[in-house]
Amino acid sequence: MGDGTDASTQNVQDVLQQELVAVLDRLGVGLLALDGQKRIVWTNTASLALLSCSAEEIVGRDIQTLLHPDVRADGGARRRGAGPSSSTRTLSERDRLALLADTTAQLIYNIDVDESLRRVVDLLLPRIADWAVIDLITETDEVNRSLVVHAHSGGLKIREDLQGPMPPVPASSPMPLSKALRGVASTLAGPETYDVPPDSAVAVEQRKLFTATGIKTAALAPVKGPSEVLGAITLGRTAGEEPFTQADLDLLENIGRRIGIALENARHYQRQRQVAATMQRYLLPQLPRPAGVEMTARYLPSPDASHVGGDWYDAFPLPNGDTALVIGDVVGHDLEAAAGMAQLRNMLRAYTWAQDDPPHHTVERLDRAMSHITDVSMATLVLARLTIEPSGHRALRWTNAGHPPPLLLDSTGRTRFLGEGRGILLGASADRSRPEARVHLPPGSTLLFYTDGLIESRGRPLDAGLKRLREAAADLRRRQLDDFVDELLVRSRPADNDDDVALLAIRIPPTP
Repeated sequence: MGDGTDASTQNVQDVLQQELVAVLDRLGVGLLALDGQKRIVWTNTASLALLSCSAEEIVGRDIQTLLHPDVRADGGARRRGAGPSSSTRTLSERDRLALLADTTAQLIYNIDVDESLRRVVDLLLPRIADWAVIDLITETDEVNRSLVVHAHSGGLKIREDLQGPMPPVPASSPMPLSKALRGVASTLAGPETYDVPPDSAVAVEQRKLFTATGIKTAALAPVKGPSEVLGAITLGRTAGEEPFTQADLDLLENIGRRIGIALENARHYQRQRQVAATMQRYLLPQLPRPAGVEMTARYLPSPDASHVGGDWYDAFPLPNGDTALVIGDVVGHDLEAAAGMAQLRNMLRAYTWAQDDPPHHTVERLDRAMSHITDVSMATLVLARLTIEPSGHRALRWTNAGHPPPLLLDSTGRTRFLGEGRGILLGASADRSRPEARVHLPPGSTLLFYTDGLIESRGRPLDAGLKRLREAAADLRRRQLDDFVDELLVRSRPADNDDDVALLAIRIPPTP
């Protein structure tokens, strides 16, 4: 069976990387590969064409300094114009454009909405204001004062005591915040604006805000996405001799629009994640119970809203008594990937059931049909048949379309990655014939199918993830199968991996 040496693991890694590089270089979209310090280590041909440069000019550079020279390598933006000790906060046209560019960069590079808002506020304070207030409208039309930040000599301070739920938005109030929350207009304001009998509960809260913060002059603008108003942003200065100007208000409107686009996209991703996770939960099958074999599976969705939908496992009995086993991953992380996964799974089930063909012929047929009758551009999978030999022992026949290799663990703890039967991923070359392999499954052995979320990490090479999986499996070999897979997920899944994970495990009982 072999001892699972590092050399075999390295060979698996080399094959995976060579196939991946070849496929990615043929894509028509620009792709860059980064190391842990966000330096470019590889680029495909499409990226070089888009950037109009050679690989020698960009490999080794920091991604943010390449795409936006005014962003530091640590993700922050270089301060321009007036700082905390400046006597004026007047920005030149160039500084305003640079501030908009920095704001866009922070919103693009960070899909965490709360973190993005804090970074945007960090750009604004104390460059053009002493206070920043962001009020957001939830998806249930409630208003929440989500962020209140003060810039002072010691830095920026979040005032949680001023944050929290707000009253409903008045339907027709002419007061500045009410108009901004309705998306009607941007406005310049001051304490005197609210030094009148309040026309709504929102006006009462604004009067309290001006009193608590000492703001003497303020600018308020809507936070608007492409299709809805999502809130309002307020900037305040405590020095009355530095009133905001119409140019400042125009700048704040532009910033509000950028924040709105980011927020609407974030909500869209969250809805997609909820739908995709629900779809995937209902599509994953009930496992069969082949005689004399234990079987269990797990699916862990991604914690990231933008990384869900493509991984799946499947197992079902075949007319001749074999059991079909599948593990797969559709390229993409969204609702479209979840839908594509469903299409591919159903096609593969139909082909496998209808024709008593070896696994590699079934996958060849699937590859030829995929581009014509599914929305899937590329995918990886392993299709296997669990068979019974004339002797009564179990065997496995399989073909691998660009997927991480299954792991075979015997009762003594020896491990082997099943690297045979490997071909290119689905969608990359439909005319290529596919190999197939076969292995005897000894009594007491455990067979593990998994997706790349179990082994891939941004902070370490692929062979380290494969080694970690192999060692954890060997250490856990005496556990009951359900305990085995649960603990394996804990030990093997990298902490920095935000991908979903599918896992299918089969155990052959020991000989009595």
